[in-house]
Amino acid sequence: MKLLDNPGAPNPARIRIVLAEKGIDDQMQFEKVSLIAAEHKQDEFLKKNPLGVLPVLQLDDGTYLSESTAITEYLDNLDGHPVLTGRTPKEKGVIHMMQRRAEAMVLDPIGIYFHHGTPGLGAQLQVYKSPEWAHRTEWAARERAKAEAGLSYFNGVLEATPFVAGEQFSMSDITLFVGLLFADLAGIPIPERYTALAAWRVKVSDRPSVKNRSGQSLDADDLRSLGF
Repeated sequence: MKLLDNPGAPNPARIRIVLAEKGIDDQMQFEKVSLIAAEHKQDEFLKKNPLGVLPVLQLDDGTYLSESTAITEYLDNLDGHPVLTGRTPKEKGVIHMMQRRAEAMVLDPIGIYFHHGTPGLGAQLQVYKSPEWAHRTEWAARERAKAEAGLSYFNGVLEATPFVAGEQFSMSDITLFVGLLFADLAGIPIPERYTALAAWRVKVSDRPSVKNRSGQSLDADDLRSLGF
């Protein structure tokens, strides 16, 4: 298998954690696709994923899988013993519900704010991200507010349960955790009063799979070129 990604970028980071959680990262080849150079928006990449987003998993038979949730489902079920996507119908339903909320309420709006309300990742990529729209800044601000409301929601969830979807660590936790990493990059602070969210973040940070994978950043040379 081959994973087309960029280490440390939010959605690729989700899959890196999944691989480490399942203990199969040594079975994967990795091919870097430069976000800074907008390689994922070029024709060669679009043949593999017409949506032009990372990551993409190439299976041994040549099939390409995109979308982090779909890739996670595939990898989690390879050995017949899913631990991240649920085993019973109820577990699957709750995990998928909470994982989508983590995307829609935190990760996605932070991404919109980052690409439209900040300089993002530079000029080459911004031509694909920033519409010629006079009210883009206001739109980005609304998305930031949406993300901040999402942080409040998940703090409430984590006051009641040890993990996002209940008693067990799952892909919904991975999505929210990576969303918080993206919030750091976008300059969206987590309020100190969200103590349940902060405690959960520390707990997840201590998982070996997260320690080994989520700390990677975008390519150092790329970031230096942007002044990070």
